[in-house]
Amino acid sequence: MGLLDGKRILITGIITDASIAFHVAKAAQEAGATVVVTAFGRVSLVKRIAQRLPEPAPVIELDVQNQEHLDGLADAVREHVDGLDGVLHSIGFAPASALGEGAFLNAPWSDVATAIEVSAYSLKSLAVACKPLMGRGSSIVGMDFDNRVAWPAYDWMGVAKSALESTTRYLARDLGPDGIRVNLVAAGPLKTMAAKSIPGFQSFEQAWTDRAPLGWDLSDPTPVAKTACALLSDYMPTTTGEMVHADGGFHAVGV
Repeated sequence: MGLLDGKRILITGIITDASIAFHVAKAAQEAGATVVVTAFGRVSLVKRIAQRLPEPAPVIELDVQNQEHLDGLADAVREHVDGLDGVLHSIGFAPASALGEGAFLNAPWSDVATAIEVSAYSLKSLAVACKPLMGRGSSIVGMDFDNRVAWPAYDWMGVAKSALESTTRYLARDLGPDGIRVNLVAAGPLKTMAAKSIPGFQSFEQAWTDRAPLGWDLSDPTPVAKTACALLSDYMPTTTGEMVHADGGFHAVGV
């Protein structure tokens, strides 16, 4: 019996087969789940990528800044499954001006607002859009990069991640009475397209390789994907509002 047997899971954030979201979808299917995928913009590309999963998954277009998409999401999902037991939020974006050396002091509010809306507020938007499909015992999981400290180059994306972490706690408070859990997986750095778009992000990589007590493989998203699946499962029924680290233990050690 698989960890997610019978579960219906909505996966956002797949861009390529190197995406963390792709590996969560793969691990979820291998654990017995039925998966539905969303795509932002590049629908035909994501449809091709979704064919590479163990079971080809249907793809729904979703722009979390488009209220019509959000309002129609529940009906679009119902075309494929009759409800949802889990949702993966793997969405983040910041304009180039909000990342890299000098960005924090110079980025205009319009770009900062975009980073916060797409990377943090969208968790609330997605949760509200999916709530009509979710019953007691359901789980929402977001992908995070722990922002309890200031990182080199991360700048306003780091602030957006802090907002994501706070949004998770408030959603846990407000959705808890309905039996819906909301948690984050704080992953270590991985070689994804998203990571490559952040100037200087490579500076994190050697630190993780050197310092993570369990070691860290920059090219293997599978341990992170399995952590997300654990949170999507029934095996953490009283865990909500939490940030679970899947980072080889890096967060726990000093210099």
